[in-house]
Amino acid sequence: MRPTTCITDDGVEFRDLNGNGSMDPYEDPRLAVDARVDDLLARLSLPEKVGLMFHTVIEAGPDGSLLETPGAISKSAATDVITRKHLSHFNVHALHDARTAARWQNNLQALAETTPHGIPVTISTDPRHAFIENAGVSFSAKAFSQWPEPLGLAALRDARLVRRFADIARQEYVAVGIRAALHPTVDLATEPRWARQAGTFGQDATLTTELGVAYLQGFQGDALTGTSVACTTKHFPGGGPQLHGEDAHFPYGREQVYPGGRFADHLSPFPAMIEAGTAAIMPYYGMPVGLEIDGAAVDEVGFGYNRAVITDLLRGTLGYDGVVLTDWELVNDNHVGDQVLPARAWGVEHLAPPARLEMILAAGADQFGGEECVELLLELVAQGRVTQARIDESARRLLTVKFRLGLFDDPYVDEDVAAETVGRRDFRDEGYLAQARSVTVLTNVAVDGEPGEARLPLASGLRVYAENLSQAAVERHGKLVDRPEDADVAVVRLSAPFEPRSDLFLESWFHQGSLDFPPGLVARLERVARQCPLVVDVVLDRPAVLTPLLPFASAVVASFGTSDEALLDALTGTIPPSGRLPFDLPRSMEQVRQHPEDVAGYDDPLFGFGHGLTLEPDDPPHHEV
Repeated sequence: MRPTTCITDDGVEFRDLNGNGSMDPYEDPRLAVDARVDDLLARLSLPEKVGLMFHTVIEAGPDGSLLETPGAISKSAATDVITRKHLSHFNVHALHDARTAARWQNNLQALAETTPHGIPVTISTDPRHAFIENAGVSFSAKAFSQWPEPLGLAALRDARLVRRFADIARQEYVAVGIRAALHPTVDLATEPRWARQAGTFGQDATLTTELGVAYLQGFQGDALTGTSVACTTKHFPGGGPQLHGEDAHFPYGREQVYPGGRFADHLSPFPAMIEAGTAAIMPYYGMPVGLEIDGAAVDEVGFGYNRAVITDLLRGTLGYDGVVLTDWELVNDNHVGDQVLPARAWGVEHLAPPARLEMILAAGADQFGGEECVELLLELVAQGRVTQARIDESARRLLTVKFRLGLFDDPYVDEDVAAETVGRRDFRDEGYLAQARSVTVLTNVAVDGEPGEARLPLASGLRVYAENLSQAAVERHGKLVDRPEDADVAVVRLSAPFEPRSDLFLESWFHQGSLDFPPGLVARLERVARQCPLVVDVVLDRPAVLTPLLPFASAVVASFGTSDEALLDALTGTIPPSGRLPFDLPRSMEQVRQHPEDVAGYDDPLFGFGHGLTLEPDDPPHHEV
């Protein structure tokens, strides 16, 4: 689909976005971005400016149509939220195939053209190139090429690979019209119980910084252009050190603590991301407790409300002048069906929604994530509690990104190109190779636990007893049997342990609580290991206490987003695994409970950061297991 354009008498092609029959400066593709922003900002009504400052969730119709009734996630019909509320930033959740995704975005852009100044829509997304499906955090790849979670990319320790991944993801996003990424996450995974670690690059600040910059460069390039995806780096000033590892999406996880005095470690990736040109930064929900910056106590209110953090530290000390986008739903409670997720107004729960908006703006944020309550902000301006100059300040930053992305000149995409680009065979192959290589071999010993003949790589043609592996994947390499007694080897996939919770909306998708495996599971696996050698893969979306598995497992490996097929290719040495742990694995939950939330690693871990055994490509597979 191509935009409708006009041509001036001197041959300049432009889009007549306000329909006045002439090329106004903001429509002139030859002018500098600042000049176009100045011109458009002077033309906009207050409601149009205010609409820019809200970034809500939207749902796509399965056939590429616009949904004109509120859905399970979106709060308003598409026409209402674009033409009446004047919103033009949307976080898309479920997408179907590439062609219908492209069609939907084109329909959304065509609707945006009917607004007074034709401000194009910016579509954003949480990560959607790996395995975790969590409506509050990320989506599984589906039509897109599939890669390890960021933890798996960190296990490979390869900045060039990270930049390559990000460039492929950029191409796929751009093909369907996604022009803003609500990532990367450069939080440090120092608290092993925290539910958000899969999206990080692990516990090490230096590695996180190196890979975070490479990730940003792959999506944005050296500067934002018509082929870039604008990144939102999060969660400022580092969201990892949650009290007892509880996540700040929920009231019981609102406190962020620094018992080890390591605030500077968590802050350290952000200056490099700012220097590399991140288009936006997102503060975390967390409420700092007992934090001092340069000797001054920081108010114990959520980071999105915190002027000392956003204005003084981020904009002042670090010199950042880009967009600050709050995390989702700081202002209003979210009711979905019979569940509720309270507004993350930590430390200011007593304030009414208008006062919350006012405080967020006073802190220095530009855009309200997950909200569309434009009427509240308009009323604050009418009451004189928020000035029009303050609105203009944020509107200018937001418009600047749209112009730099080239959306005012052509926001449309080609359905055929989208179908050809998304999930391209070579993209999938590169992702698959990364999945297999990121597998991390932790132990590889004789069945009684003493050093002996290695259990990996496994030979082909073995009789395999498997749990949580697809039959097709197993039978590419061996014969699947139903009982351990009949097997040459058992291969079992486990998820890292967590405590299921489902009271609050989104809560069931977050893996929180104890890192211990249930004792019954451990006892059952020990019985399996008495029948045949046992290889265990633990999918680490966060650390696990693996201590009970070591006495009887012949080999224990960790994966961070790997398909069954890619895992078995790694275990057989078809694609030699080369991962290294991106964080320490603790010996026990007691060690976890005694450890400061903000400190990376342990003095005596079960397996330390960087641990991983290598299976050399020329090693023969072991037929005797």
